[in-house]
Amino acid sequence: MSNEIQQRIREQVTTHPVVLYMKGNPQFPQCGFSANAVRILNTLGVKKLFTVDVLQDADIRQGIKEYANWPTIPQLYIKGEFVGGSDIMTEMYQNGELKQLL
Repeated sequence: MSNEIQQRIREQVTTHPVVLYMKGNPQFPQCGFSANAVRILNTLGVKKLFTVDVLQDADIRQGIKEYANWPTIPQLYIKGEFVGGSDIMTEMYQNGELKQLL
């Protein structure tokens, strides 16, 4: 994994308050897990969501898995910290933790 990709990811997650690495975009998610992640964030009223479509960039798609040491996409970052994927987001949404983080 190139340092350049890791640096790009680090920059994305630290310069935006809420970042979602997903398949597709919020208007047209390309998988159910990404759609679920966007739905949760919309329900919680996230206005400044920065998304990265990993299908458009193979380097980022691989790099983000290594960056968080997390094998699946979507991946949510809040204030530069890795939160989790779709399952974790769903769980945190249901128990109120996600709302507190945001």
